Order: sequence, then C-alpha cells, then structure tokens
Amino acid sequence: MYKMLNQPLVTVISVNYRQNEVTLQMLDSLQKCDYKNIEVIVVDNGSNEGLQELLKIHFPKVKCLVSSQNLGFAGGNNLGLKEARGKYVLFLNNDTEVAPNFMTPLVEVLENDPSIGLVSPKIIFYHTENLVQYAGLGNIHSFTGRGRKRAFYPKDGGQFDYVAPTELGHGAAMMVPMEAIKKVGMMSEIFFLYYEEHDWCMAIKKAGYKVFFVGKSVVYHKESVSVGKESVLKTYYMVRNRLLYMRRNSNILSFLVFLLFFAIFIIPKNTFLFMRKDKIHHLKAFWRGVVWHFFHGQIHGYPKLKNDAPDK
Repeated sequence: MYKMLNQPLVTVISVNYRQNEVTLQMLDSLQKCDYKNIEVIVVDNGSNEGLQELLKIHFPKVKCLVSSQNLGFAGGNNLGLKEARGKYVLFLNNDTEVAPNFMTPLVEVLENDPSIGLVSPKIIFYHTENLVQYAGLGNIHSFTGRGRKRAFYPKDGGQFDYVAPTELGHGAAMMVPMEAIKKVGMMSEIFFLYYEEHDWCMAIKKAGYKVFFVGKSVVYHKESVSVGKESVLKTYYMVRNRLLYMRRNSNILSFLVFLLFFAIFIIPKNTFLFMRKDKIHHLKAFWRGVVWHFFHGQIHGYPKLKNDAPDK
C-alpha cells in the first residue's frame, strides 16, 4: 500500500448559483480539511449576487471565476477546469460540507492505482441522522434509464467503510486525475443539469479506467439546494437528460427497448400523476423535455481540455 510522503496538489472546483451562504459554509468546512496541498476554484455561474466580493473578505485564497451567464453544472465545472493546476481534480457541490479527513483517502486510492479514473466518497444526507445517500452505484439500467443504488438510505454505522469498484460515481463529490481528463475530455455541456456525471463516468470507463467508491472519505450533502426538490426546472432536465443519456450510451437494440418502456409506462404515468396533482407547470416541463429530442440530432462528443500546464 502506497503511503504519501508528499501530498500531490488537488484542485477543488465548486459551482455556485445564487447560493452564496451555502457556498461559504462549504468553504468553511473545506478550510478545516487536514489535507493542505489544495487550490480552490469557485465558479460563480451567472449569479450576480456579489460572491466574488464575499470571497475576497472571507476566503482570499480562493480563486473566483465569474461567468456572465449560467453555464449549467458541466459548463461551470469545465470553466474551472481550464484554470486547474492539480494532479487531481475534486468536483465538489457547493451544497456539501466535508469531514476534516475526507481528502486523503481519495488521493491515496488514486495514487495506489493509476488505472482508476474516478473516485467518489461516501455521501451522507446533511439534515439527517447519518442516512447514507451514496455508497456506490450500479449502472444506469439499459431498459429503464434509471440508476441502481447499492444502499437505499440506511443509517451509517461503518458498514460502508471500505474501498471497492463501482459502476458510477456521484456528482456531488468526485475526484478525477487530470491525466484522465486530458485523455477523455471534459463533461459534456449539452446536459446542463443532471445525468452529466453518469455520462462522464461511462466515457471514463470506455477509455479503460475504473471507477471506485471510497467509504473512508465522508461528504455531507444538502441535496437539491440549488434548484429545489419540487422544481419545474428539475422536472424538465430529469426527463430530457434521461432520454439524452440513453441516446448517448445505448446500442440500437437497448435504446429501442428503452423507448418502448418509456412510451408505455413513463409517459402515461407522469402525465397522469401531474394532472392528478394539478401540477400543470410540471406536466408542461415534462413534455418539453420529451419534445426537445425531436429537434436535436447532434448530441455526441466531449469538449477537450486545452490546459497544458504540468500536473503537480
């Protein structure tokens, strides 16, 4: 087992969208991390609410990149990537807080095995009694387009404190070697919000890398702070990107079976539920997400990282 004598540089990238207080709370927890060789980049994703000034006062070492428009999850992270200098890049949601010792286990796993292209920590729901949100994830089902969790929100009692291969990482916290990013490309910005991390995991695996879950590393997640749990925006992008993911990652037979399942079960079910609950705005958003695909044929590819700075 490799023991780190020198800490390789880790770039932490976090995207903020109109959640200044939540972002400051995340940075405060990150400041207490016992892994010191890090650089932190916060992307203010079209918020225009004064985050840059707040960071200058409270976290002057944090680099703030200001985008004039909301680039989405992938676009915001990709903007930060272009300024990253680390050997490893940690994509960390702004609606998280980290345990002080969370970083070292992630780095050690990557240092031990260069064939690993992405690691994610154990993720706990923040406002709960240690309920586990993520402890590894199975592949998106080839017929339903939905993910398969290894753990369905059990209470954490140390039963997931292991390191193991997994099919998919978690977008709230995932660390990727810069070398893998340069080989695979950055996240696809066509998703904007939701499913882009799963799509990227598939690309990383197709490039020959493995994905691992690291249970000794813990991150706490305040889920859906940015868009809200009952957001119309979430309804739109969840259905649009479920279809988009399957278009990008399925063979013809699997995609046809998925389309049949979607047409027979998903469309009638969601139409009925939204109408019964009088959620007409959600119903319209759902159908906009479906119809989007009739007008977008060019959906493949990953933007390449042009940053040629040496990894630290």
